[in-house]
Amino acid sequence: MMLDPNSREVGNETLPDGRQSGPASAPQKGKPNGGFADGELRLRSPARREPPRADPPGRPQPPEPDKDLKPQTHDADGKARRSWLRRHSTALVFGLLCLTPAVPAGYLYWDHASHFETTDDTYIAARQFAIAPEVSGYITAVPVTDNEHVAAGGVIARIDDRNYRAALAQAKAQVAGARANIENIDAQMGVQQAQINAAEAQVNSAQAAVVFAQQQAQRYQYLSHTIAGTVQNAQQYASQLHQQQAALDSAQATLKQAQRQVDSLKAQRDSAVASLAQAKAQRDQARLNLSYTTVTAAQPGRVVQLAAAVGQYAQPGTNLTMFVPDDIWITANFKETQLDAMRPGEPVTIDIDAYPERTIHGHLASVQPGSGTAFSLLPAQNATGNWVKIVQRVPVKIVMDDPPTDVALGPGMSVEASVRVNPHPSLYEQLKAWL
Repeated sequence: MMLDPNSREVGNETLPDGRQSGPASAPQKGKPNGGFADGELRLRSPARREPPRADPPGRPQPPEPDKDLKPQTHDADGKARRSWLRRHSTALVFGLLCLTPAVPAGYLYWDHASHFETTDDTYIAARQFAIAPEVSGYITAVPVTDNEHVAAGGVIARIDDRNYRAALAQAKAQVAGARANIENIDAQMGVQQAQINAAEAQVNSAQAAVVFAQQQAQRYQYLSHTIAGTVQNAQQYASQLHQQQAALDSAQATLKQAQRQVDSLKAQRDSAVASLAQAKAQRDQARLNLSYTTVTAAQPGRVVQLAAAVGQYAQPGTNLTMFVPDDIWITANFKETQLDAMRPGEPVTIDIDAYPERTIHGHLASVQPGSGTAFSLLPAQNATGNWVKIVQRVPVKIVMDDPPTDVALGPGMSVEASVRVNPHPSLYEQLKAWL
């Protein structure tokens, strides 16, 4: 028997790993190597292999696989697929039934949606402002309350007007005094005109006396050179001529003085007219201040955040209430990529979040020439720092054609706006009209 060179014979049998096998014996205690005696190994003989069993006669043998042929996997996949279809045939039919109408419905939706540009970044806007008194005084009445609608000219508050009525009466008295002064000057001008007439008459009389005195002096001067007259008479009439000439000069000076007095009276009248105009302006200001004691609404709208109260002392410029006019509109912040087909006048459908059951119609009024950030308090500086392109939003003004009057609408309320940018009817609308 052939043995491995590494094996050694001990006892009756030899194994390849050098261990010997002999008759099986129980291990002894206190001995190394499992309790066997020194120099003695007991090994088990290798197990015998049984020959293959021969098939009984008459049993068919399976054909041996051809090593040259590849395994047929396509037939197995086809069988598995047919098996899956048979198991899920109902789900497959249901999916086909759902997919058949879903494709045309999806196309109808896409075609209809392409006719509109929609955004929910939309809010109601108005030019709200604060109402403040023009004059100071104690508030005596506040006939309105919070959120109340006020027509144009409606009273919002009343201020104590007794001081202003007294100022108006005083101004009216000053106007009457200025008018009386003018009338007095006019009367003086009439008297002065009579004095002028009298002075002119005196001048005419003096001129006639001078002419007669000249004739008398010439006559007696001629007679003094003859025996018919005397030198005394000639000198007497010459003196009378000088006296009449002096009287004429005095009458002319009186006339000039009267005429100069008229110019003075005219200047006084102009001053009185100016005083009358000033008195009228003061009267009008007093009347205006009296009207300011009644604080009214300049246009129809609603009273918001009412702060006025009876007994409160109001100073000019004190905020009595906020006022929201009825003239409101909608500001829709569309993306700049949505503005390509938008034009003023296009119809708009408006849905207000506060009243979802209502649909309001309007039209596009204008598009702001610039993005919202360009007009902000701190506009973006794209020339500094790192720059990242962001789609900007541009405010678009939308005016409502039929604003509701039975509900409260105010600035800041959320709205969803849909602008029809394609006026041609969509396929869905054509089918709806046909059906």
